[in-house]
Amino acid sequence: MTGGVGVAILLVIAFTAASLPFFSERILFLRRPAGGRKALGWRLAELLVLYLAAGLLARAAETRAFGAAYPQGWEFYAITFCLFLVLAFPGFIYKYLWRARAN
Repeated sequence: MTGGVGVAILLVIAFTAASLPFFSERILFLRRPAGGRKALGWRLAELLVLYLAAGLLARAAETRAFGAAYPQGWEFYAITFCLFLVLAFPGFIYKYLWRARAN
């Protein structure tokens, strides 16, 4: 992947992964919860799992492009998780504000 195209693809993947927990009522896309509706805690847990998956994908892309991944401190992970939460905002709005108003 070339620089700009690779970054754009990773951003689209991160945006999609961040919004996915809010578009499905299945826990980790496998089974439905006992009450039929997924609680916000499950959505946040899925968000964390998808953040880790997107991060591993980005790390693999960086390793492939540069031969090694640059070492990062805790600040990097705190900032990227906050950015991942910002990317999840459209899915949250759809699930809890826009769709609830339509019903």
